[in-house]
Amino acid sequence: MTEQLVIGLYDGISREAVFIDEPLKNHTYTKMGGKADLFVIPSSYEETAFVVRYAYENDIPLTLLGNGSNLVVRDGGIRGIVLSFEKLTDIHVEGHELVAQSGAAIIEASRVALSHSLSGLEFACGIPGTVGGALIMNAGAYGGEVKDCLHSATVLTRKGELLNIQQNELELGYRTSCFHSKEYIILEGRFSLTEGDNETIKSVMDDLTDKRETKQPLEYPSCGSVFKRPEGYFAGKLIQDSGLQGTRIGDAEVSMKHAGFIVNIGEATASDYISLIRHVQETVQEKFGVLLETEVKIIGEELEV
Repeated sequence: MTEQLVIGLYDGISREAVFIDEPLKNHTYTKMGGKADLFVIPSSYEETAFVVRYAYENDIPLTLLGNGSNLVVRDGGIRGIVLSFEKLTDIHVEGHELVAQSGAAIIEASRVALSHSLSGLEFACGIPGTVGGALIMNAGAYGGEVKDCLHSATVLTRKGELLNIQQNELELGYRTSCFHSKEYIILEGRFSLTEGDNETIKSVMDDLTDKRETKQPLEYPSCGSVFKRPEGYFAGKLIQDSGLQGTRIGDAEVSMKHAGFIVNIGEATASDYISLIRHVQETVQEKFGVLLETEVKIIGEELEV
C-alpha cells in the first residue's frame, strides 16, 4: 500500500477513521487474526460510498467486517482495505417496520422491536452478529430466520452505486443469499414486523436467551456455530458421537458444552482453529460418511514463515 493511496483516502474520510496495520484479533469474536493493511471506520453512508469507490477506482482489495462473530481471519491478516461498520449502528422504527443499519447488533434490533411491542424478530435475540452479517447469512435460530421478516435492503455496489433491493430479489436460503455472488455492500435492512403483546414477546425472548446461555459456551471466544446443519443430521451430534469433544489443537478446543462450537481457551491462533476444523471434518466423514460444510467464513492470508 503506497503512501499516496493512504493519503488519497483522507480526501473523503478523516484521518482518525483510518488505522494502518490494525490487529484484527481486536475486532473478531474468536480473538484471533493477523493485521489489516488499512482498517477504515466510516461514520456515514457518504463516507462508506467514498471508501468503496476509492477502493474500486484504485484497484485496492476491499474486505467487509461487521463485528467478526461468524469469521476466522488467518494469521497473515488481510491485504488492502478492511471496511468496518462499527459506527453504523442506528436502529429506528417506522410504524410496523424496523430499520437497522448494517453495523447494528441483530440482538439489539430484536430488543428495539420488543420495546415497540413488535413481533417477528424474537428468534434473533441470541444471534451475536450484526444486521449486515445476518442478512448475508440469512441468519436464523429456534425456527425463525431473516427471510421471514425482512422487507428490503439498502446496499452499495462495488462501484459505490446505491440500490434498494426487495426481499424476493435477495435469494435468501439456508445460510445463504445473493450477497455472496453479487458482492453488494449492505448499508441497512428494513424489517416488516407485526404488532404484538409486549409481555408475550418478552417471554419468548427470555426463554430463547435462557436456552442459549444454558447450552452454548459463551464463557470463551468463538465464532459461534462452526458448521452448517447437514441434511438429515445435526452437526453437533455427529461431532459428539465421533468422540471429538475436548479435542484440542493448540488452544483451540471442541467445546465440552456444545460440540458444534470450537472455542479459544487461551491464545489460539487462526492456524490452530482452522486445523481443528479440518480434523473435525475428516473424523466425522470417516466415521459417518458425512462432510460437514463450514458455516463460519475463513478469510485472509496464511502467515509467512
